[in-house]
Amino acid sequence: MPGESSPVPVTEQENPRTSNFSSLSSLEITRAMNDEDASVAQAVQPALPAIAETVDRVVDRLRSRGRLFYIGTGTSGRLGVLDAAECPPTFGVPADLVQAVIAGGYEACYRAVEASEDDGDAGAHDLQARDFSARDALIGIAASGRTPYTVGAVDFARQLGAFTAGITCVPDSPITQVAEVPIVAVVGPEVVAGSTRLKAGTAQKMILNMISTATMVRLGYVSGNRMTNVHTRNTKLRARAVRILMTEAGIDEALASEVLDAAEGALPVAIVMAKTESGQARAKAALDAANGVIFEALKIISSENANR
Repeated sequence: MPGESSPVPVTEQENPRTSNFSSLSSLEITRAMNDEDASVAQAVQPALPAIAETVDRVVDRLRSRGRLFYIGTGTSGRLGVLDAAECPPTFGVPADLVQAVIAGGYEACYRAVEASEDDGDAGAHDLQARDFSARDALIGIAASGRTPYTVGAVDFARQLGAFTAGITCVPDSPITQVAEVPIVAVVGPEVVAGSTRLKAGTAQKMILNMISTATMVRLGYVSGNRMTNVHTRNTKLRARAVRILMTEAGIDEALASEVLDAAEGALPVAIVMAKTESGQARAKAALDAANGVIFEALKIISSENANR
């Protein structure tokens, strides 16, 4: 009806449980926040089937040489940048396999660029600048589910033929209408009204953790629960790699350190070398043929040995 105001999204509503927030002590504030945060995992639980479907669809795209993109604005965009940035060092994948696009560019990671989120065409343009194609996957992240930048990008990607999912905290919001798979975690009003970097941000981070981790596990970049593709770029990570190599290959610490050195610090190469008694060149060639998946490289060398 003319003159009627639009309904306030749940993410923007005032929380009756924290109406006296500004008069609380520090301990009372932290206790109230902790009580609210305790409900986030429960809010994510109903979305698990949609998250699992998203993982399956993303895995299919990546196995077909596609890439995974996150797109968002503000806190949502920053969470996408964080998750994408953590994939190469954690899982040893190429830096361009998981990419994040944030409204306003990477400068928006440390400085608010809110005006850029209102441009419904800008997201599509930013994807085109990355040569986004129909074989890729796009996950739009928008707590309110109505950010024009993000909704427009998801709509563009779906029309292009790419797989699309949308992470939001508001049911029946615009992003749920344009994404193939809507992922909705209704966390309710924030302790500070409208500050979706809180519960909504926590829910989005949990969901992104699930998507990227489960995807990499399904692709073979984790053995058991061990980060067998971790990059050994500092002392802590080298020590971790040595422990993983000891467990994977059943060898002692001294030998594991020696093999890791022979593999020039590349843990996947070291694992293949230790398990197959192969040299570095052969182990590396098998891994290259297996797209970095250790168990596939082991099968390649086993097959070669059987045919000799």
